[in-house]
Amino acid sequence: MTARAFFSDRLGRLLLWPAAMAVTAAFLAATGTQGGVLVIVLAAWCLAFLAAQGVDFLKTRAHLKELQAVMDGLDEKYLFAACAPKPKDAYERELFDLARRSGKAMLEAVSDAQAAQREYREYVEDWVHEIKTPITAARLISRGADGDTRRKLDRELGQIEDHVERALFYARAESPEKDFLIRRVKLADLAAQAVERNRALLIQSGVRVETEGLDREVYTDEKWACFLLGQLLQNAVRYRGEEPVVTLSAKPLGRQVRLTVADNGIGIPAHELPRVCERGFTGSNGRARGGSTGMGLYICRRLAGFLDLDMRIESEEGQGTQVLLTFPAKENLTKV
Repeated sequence: MTARAFFSDRLGRLLLWPAAMAVTAAFLAATGTQGGVLVIVLAAWCLAFLAAQGVDFLKTRAHLKELQAVMDGLDEKYLFAACAPKPKDAYERELFDLARRSGKAMLEAVSDAQAAQREYREYVEDWVHEIKTPITAARLISRGADGDTRRKLDRELGQIEDHVERALFYARAESPEKDFLIRRVKLADLAAQAVERNRALLIQSGVRVETEGLDREVYTDEKWACFLLGQLLQNAVRYRGEEPVVTLSAKPLGRQVRLTVADNGIGIPAHELPRVCERGFTGSNGRARGGSTGMGLYICRRLAGFLDLDMRIESEEGQGTQVLLTFPAKENLTKV
């Protein structure tokens, strides 16, 4: 608190003080008080008033600094009212009591919300595991169909599985630490897994996958990184152009490794590029081609953040898109 702020809050008191001095001086003069005595009395009163205000300012500033130090030292800032020094007067005691009651109500509300969120996440995870059974059964039944029908059914079931898996990872992204393991992984193995999981979609869509320089190792969670790559491959398929090709290439950046997923598809309009990772944003391409939920790149961005991956998207409309994933060096990981 500055002196200017302190005294501006007490402007009414400061204006009342000279008025009171003027009335007192007039009264003393009317009662025949000598001029010298009148000056001494008014001077003493002025000095006492200014001294009292100065002491009050210093005490208030010191107390605020003490409270600020308590706040700065807390990891959980909402516990401030419970950890603050004992109030020094009745007004402050009432104020802190209100703050504590407010904080308690907030903690109860947050706790209830977290419990509800946890229950919902657990329900989604259970539902995902349960829904896989009828999907598998449907695949077995489709084997009895003729070739063309079987291929169509497999493709639709594959899309269902992709949506189900996306829902599972979206639910787990709320608390990824429960299903998270950083270890050394070969980029070639990651790419092979992602391509294999999307092999039917890639083949049916006529998308060719090329790899280059994937004989490198990175530190990441294999399952989460594989899902992220799978989402990028699905995007490349959805927004493919003629003679579609997806290229997975890697190169070292000091102790880091950059993996680039590039396609020659329809690209992203420049004005939409900054928003493609926003939750629910589908863009003009998504609306034109249909089937877009606006969640794929949003989940990828969240997972990349938790994996300590730097994820950047570059695109030119009509030319293609490339996603650059920079894997951190082991010593720079924050979640090992």
